[in-house]
Amino acid sequence: MPFYERGNVRIHYEEAGSGFPLLLIPGGGLNSNIASLTGFPPFNAMAAFKDEYRCITMDLRNANGGESSGPLEIDRPWDAYADDQLGLMDHLGISTFLVMGFCIGGPFIWNLLRRAPERIVAAVLAQPSGFRPELPDLFYQNNIKGWGPALCARRPDITMDMVDAFLKRMYGANPDFVFTVTRDFVRACQTPILVLPDDVPAHPYAVAMEAARLAPNSEVSIYPWKETKDQVAEALRHVRSFLRAHAPVTAAAQ
Repeated sequence: MPFYERGNVRIHYEEAGSGFPLLLIPGGGLNSNIASLTGFPPFNAMAAFKDEYRCITMDLRNANGGESSGPLEIDRPWDAYADDQLGLMDHLGISTFLVMGFCIGGPFIWNLLRRAPERIVAAVLAQPSGFRPELPDLFYQNNIKGWGPALCARRPDITMDMVDAFLKRMYGANPDFVFTVTRDFVRACQTPILVLPDDVPAHPYAVAMEAARLAPNSEVSIYPWKETKDQVAEALRHVRSFLRAHAPVTAAAQ
């Protein structure tokens, strides 16, 4: 199990395949980990893309069920995770890459595009998370129950008061749209985007489609795309064609 370490941050990651780098961000909210990428439907992204790309994925810092750890950076939650993602790519000697993210990977990708737009060749947002006005505290409640207690149980240096402050900053500082960027940012973003929308409480269809409409170089997959094997296969064909259209011809990291 390879690890990337930076100060008191330790990130567990995995690689598979070869070719141009593709960062895969698992779903699962703050419990995003490698097992949720490789072991659950709608498809195993590592297996799906390792034949064409150097696939890289990681356990999110402090995810339950994962092996990554680090401090709880209450004042900058989204950027702390971006530090880990970009730091891992630096560690691997990768300057430019493709990225595909599920669920919380949507806000993460928008933040990466804000932080390092010159590094990301194209992005796929699958069932992205977003703000739902009728459920304004959904992500706080999900994580204060499903993430915080188990984290505190194994990390005596982290308290539920710290978790509360972290979640309020993460999901309450900009409680709108995709959490990490504004609509004006999306309108100005020139990076090619493919959106695979969903419509469950944490993955609002309206937000996914609004982002797709605003982004000037966007595409949208079929919807629904997860209900049958044929739908999943069609969505995967779209993802593959999108990645092939934007990956550099020279399949090597800079």
